[in-house]
Amino acid sequence: MKAVVLHGVGEPEVVRVEHADDPVPGPGDVVVRVRAAALNHRDVFICRGQYGGLRFPIIPGSDGVGDVAAAGADVKGMAPGTAVVINPALEWGDDPRAQGPRFRILGLPDNGTFAELVTVPAANVLPRPAGLTDQEAAAIPLAGLTAYRAVVTRARVQPGETVLVTGIGGGVATFALLIARHLGARVLVTSGSEAKLAQARALGAEAGFNYTGDWVKAARAATEGQGPDVIVDGTGGATFDRALDAARPGGRIVSYGATAGNAPDLAVRRIFWKQLNVHGSTMGTPSDFRAMLALFGEGRLRPVIDQVFPLDEAGRALRRMDQGAQFGKIVLRIA
Repeated sequence: MKAVVLHGVGEPEVVRVEHADDPVPGPGDVVVRVRAAALNHRDVFICRGQYGGLRFPIIPGSDGVGDVAAAGADVKGMAPGTAVVINPALEWGDDPRAQGPRFRILGLPDNGTFAELVTVPAANVLPRPAGLTDQEAAAIPLAGLTAYRAVVTRARVQPGETVLVTGIGGGVATFALLIARHLGARVLVTSGSEAKLAQARALGAEAGFNYTGDWVKAARAATEGQGPDVIVDGTGGATFDRALDAARPGGRIVSYGATAGNAPDLAVRRIFWKQLNVHGSTMGTPSDFRAMLALFGEGRLRPVIDQVFPLDEAGRALRRMDQGAQFGKIVLRIA
């Protein structure tokens, strides 16, 4: 099969496609013939050696959609040719509150979806949502699951509440906007790009604030001086620090990532004095994944696709991800 194989740490744009052995399903596994796969920042971090548990060689990629090519002898109900989407959250565990010690994400340490074939546990393949293209279906899994758990399971967003999503344009942030709007919330967004703010407004965001200015003041002004009920943040760093200022008293902040690193000199008193609820959120349970997929069944919600690249141009796709130029998901066309 053809696959993106990383043999060591390097710049994302220099990755190459090569031939690798076809995978063979073990007990409880299926092999999926991948038709499309989507990129995540995680893939860039792995290329650069900025991710825990690195091992080489490795095929990256967490998101994928395709057809069942083969199944382990003990797997039932997975006929060859069945159209499926892959849940990249492997072995969550028994506690819905948090992942267990065996939890991992497809694409490291297990070989991932930037390949013509991938082996995954049968429990992690579900029927592909009807009404979506291969590229749209491939865009959903990791980012859609992360956004769903952050917005629905952790923040418990309610109709009529105001939700602020930082860093709009990224995959998870864009899904958070779509899901919060679907729930009947009023959504505000931040970005350093006026073009991305305009795109977010076209998707239903009520207002957007450029974080090169005083977005905290702007968010308060848009909420009668109180601040948003919920802030969904995957940036970390100074943005998370400012989110503590922006949130209304008694509000909720959900952190699902820290692409900008840790928050410097975090003043804890703002958390207790404002009675804030701070929630950490990573990926999601199998139940979260099924509920998230249901939102996209029959095309009720549609993911936002930035660009589609052929597998042979995975380096170009990773470079675009690294530059942060995208709005929505970057997808690889494989089959």
